[in-house]
Formats: sequence, structure tokens, C-alpha cells
Amino acid sequence: TLTVTSANHWVTAWLGLELNMISILPVIAKQKHPRSTEAATKYFLTQATASALMLFASTINAWQTGSWNIMQLNNKLSCILMIAALTMKMGAAPAHFWLPEVMQGTTLATALLITTWQKIAPITLLYMISNHIEPIITLSIGLLSILVGGWGGFNQTQLRKMMAYSSIAHLGWTMTIISITPNIALTNIIIYMIMSTPFFMLLMTTASKTLQTMTTTWTHTPTTTIILMLLLLSMAGLPPLTGFTPKLLILDSLVTHKLTLTAATMALLSLLSLTFYLRTTYLLTSTAPPTTAQSTTTWRLKPHQNQITALLTPIALFNITILPALLT
Repeated sequence: TLTVTSANHWVTAWLGLELNMISILPVIAKQKHPRSTEAATKYFLTQATASALMLFASTINAWQTGSWNIMQLNNKLSCILMIAALTMKMGAAPAHFWLPEVMQGTTLATALLITTWQKIAPITLLYMISNHIEPIITLSIGLLSILVGGWGGFNQTQLRKMMAYSSIAHLGWTMTIISITPNIALTNIIIYMIMSTPFFMLLMTTASKTLQTMTTTWTHTPTTTIILMLLLLSMAGLPPLTGFTPKLLILDSLVTHKLTLTAATMALLSLLSLTFYLRTTYLLTSTAPPTTAQSTTTWRLKPHQNQITALLTPIALFNITILPALLT
């Protein structure tokens, strides 16, 4: 990832992405289970295809313009191919089909890695070529991703698949704005990572993999349940939680650039995501568990996870980004 983020040459960036992909394959296939092997194979095939497409796009650009520099992607065809390759790398719609399957086949820790760290390299490359991108392409990919991310999350009982669709929807918000104001796109993806990390870590600690097992957390630890509820609402983008800020900035920027209809469509499509976030929140907090624990010490947080969760949860919940505006 660091090789990609510090690269100037397309081949260096490609090499970094290949190293990154080869390194994560054993992590995905760590469990001795056919499903994790299948997930690793799916991940490998999609990422290898995207890498080949990326190398093809950069070669066409070098052939036409004589430059391998990442910032000088002047050829229109190679720019479109590059966007397609990076979209596939990240798992944004319409090349999103691998993401829920791969996440379902891995552990929660690896799923967290795929939804956060693995997005950094492609997003960096998109950020670097953002001035050459046709806004209509990224707007279309973004709108489709928000729609797919909202619709796919419906009727999901597996938390990893639900979070995969949530990731697709958040990528949609990032993609719509990356060719217009790339800095807001970066803010959006960073805030998404800050929100999803404590959520996944709490799921790991409570060993919750489905909505059904999630409902029993209240018996063991009411505090965790409340934090999970707030993190879900923050991801849904409800004010005054942190998740609302990037959405507000994106919509504001779109309206400023005379894209009011797009902004309205995005706001309406995000209601799809809100539906399954609210359903999960309702299951967590408003349904009484059938059993009550006899012991008061049934459950304890692991110390190392506790520190990271404790650090990221306040940032994910309290709207620090608009704090200066509130104070003045």
C-alpha cells in the first residue's frame, strides 16, 4: 500500500498493488475451510483481472503520450479503462459482486482489513488522476453503488455481508465527488474507516456474526450494545453523529456545482441503507433478549482491542469536524 501511495510511475503503482494482493491471499485463506479458500480464489481472480486492465490502460497512455507518470493520464480511453480497473479493485458497483462473497468467507478481522486498508491504494490512485476523470463516469458509478449498497443490504442476516454492502454504498458517495472535489472524497473514506473499525472490533469481541447472535449482547454488556447502536446510526449518516458530516459536505459540493438533481437522488437512495441500519439498531436495542445472564462477569473486553476501540469510538460518534463551527 505504501509503495502505491508514494509511486509516480504506473508500473511502480501496479507492482505495489500486486504485492498487496499476493500478501493478503494467505490472510484470507488462513482458515482451513473450503469457504475461505473459495473467498481467496475469488479475491485473487478479480484483483488479477483489475491489475491486468490497469497495466493495459497505463501502457496505452504511455504509447499515446510517451509518459508513464500517474498524474499525466491524458489519453481518454486509458482514463476510462483505469477507472474501470480501480472500481473493480475497490469493489464499487457494477464490479462489486466479489466483495460480499469474499467477506462472508473470511474472519471478521480480515473482513475489516478488506473494507478499510485494502481501499487505501485504489482511492489514492483515483485521487491522483481525479483531474483527468470525466465527472459523468464517476457520478454514474457512484449513484449505482449507492443503489446497490442500499438494496443489497436488505434481507441480509449475515453481518459481514451487510457490512460489505454498507462499504459499497460508502464507496458510492466517495466516487460521486472524487472528480469534483477530491478532498471531500478523501474525508469521506477516512471517516468511513474510522466508523467501521470500532464496529468490526466490537463484533469480534462479542463474536457476533449474524443479526441473531447480535441480539444477545444486551444480556452481557449493555454499554457495547449502545455503542454498536450509535456506530450504526453514525454509518447511516444521521446528525449529530460524525457520519453526517461527509454526506453534508458532498451534497453541498454537488449543489454548488449545479448538480442538484444528482444530490437529491443520492439523498433519497441513502434511505435504502438507512432502512437496514435502523433494522439492525432496532434488533439490537428494542427487542428484549429471551434469556438473562446469572453471572455478572460473563464477558470481558480483550485489552488490546479495547484501546483501539476506545480511541476510535469517540471520533466516530462525536462530530469533531464541525466542532470549531459550533464553538464560534
